[in-house]
Amino acid sequence: MIDEIARPDDVRRQNRRLVLTALRRHGSLSRTDIVAQTGLSPSTVSAITTALIGEGIIGESRDGDVASNRRGRPQVALALNPEIATIAAVELALNLVHTVLFDYRGQMISEEFRRVPTLAATKDTLNDSICQMLDNQLESLPPKSGRLMHISMGVQGVTDAASATMLWSPITPDNNIAFGAALSRRYGVAVAVANDCNMISEALRWMDPDHYAEDFAAILLSHGIGMGLYLKGKPFVGAQSSAAEFGHMLHLPNGALCRCGRHGCIEAYASDYAILRKTSGQEDDSQPAQDVDAAAFGELADRARAKDGRERAAFRKAGEAIGSGLRSLFSLIDPVPVALVGPGAGVFDLMEDELRGIVSGTSGWGAAQDLNIRCYPDEHPLILQGCMMTSLLHLDTQVFAPGDVKEVPLKRAI
Repeated sequence: MIDEIARPDDVRRQNRRLVLTALRRHGSLSRTDIVAQTGLSPSTVSAITTALIGEGIIGESRDGDVASNRRGRPQVALALNPEIATIAAVELALNLVHTVLFDYRGQMISEEFRRVPTLAATKDTLNDSICQMLDNQLESLPPKSGRLMHISMGVQGVTDAASATMLWSPITPDNNIAFGAALSRRYGVAVAVANDCNMISEALRWMDPDHYAEDFAAILLSHGIGMGLYLKGKPFVGAQSSAAEFGHMLHLPNGALCRCGRHGCIEAYASDYAILRKTSGQEDDSQPAQDVDAAAFGELADRARAKDGRERAAFRKAGEAIGSGLRSLFSLIDPVPVALVGPGAGVFDLMEDELRGIVSGTSGWGAAQDLNIRCYPDEHPLILQGCMMTSLLHLDTQVFAPGDVKEVPLKRAI
């Protein structure tokens, strides 16, 4: 068997990525610190950082010399140059469009929310809303901002494997909306369109790489139920779509009506509209509520905690449905750490016993005791951070790769 030999260009790209990642995680580092963080040799770090400074991608921060206990000359801090690029993150959720501009360091430049009635919105309405918001923000960029170089979009729906099109979503009547192509034509940049749960998993992996490393699942518990899944250090996607539609796995044959139009999905028991439907005494075949007020959902949870009754029973049913889905998932891939995200994570105490009971009661390996679950009640910051990191890592690995930067338009000291 012949060992595969890495090409010099691949090694240079990988080493350069290690340096940029270290700076992105820590803000500013000396060259000595970069050596310690990356494991690269001092000569390699020196060569890479010299090239990055020459290209304007990083700079020497004269005002922020690295503190050191070593004798002699203080070490100079290196940091990413925020002015070399601007990226945009777009979140599309039920009745909400949220756009944010970030600089190359990942610092927020501007943010805009717009309430859009997505259930009645066509693809043109959604595209126009997004473009109007981005146009407003780009026209108001600070003078030293870099030009827009990438857009990442997290959507509540199924996307294609090429990360360009929203194939289907319960929040809008139109299917096959080519957001990627439309935004790329308008702004002249690459665009990535992904399921919002995949963006959540990307954010978690960046925030806590020790815990969310090779294998983990991020499950969104909100008006819809979704999942972002990492296996062997890579995001799981289907051959044709974003896949991992955890909420639409079958829980009970011929069961309650789901927003997708089918019966018996996990979402039809575990989403906020499912819990509201159950507690209000409606039939399982009743049409799901289009939107659930957060305050009303909070009141349901308070009543469930206060006494046993219809409310507590509905949350238990939700826990059983989620546990059933996890049991099926773990039968395929073995138990992995789980992050519960969204409003449902804030009521995990009302579902936990049933969830763990379902997982352990049929698995045979005591997975409930070993199942590691962390809760994040607000999904929106994670979706945006996942979009941001998708764009920034695209710049690091694709745009600012060795030999791709042709000019140095910025000052070297930042």
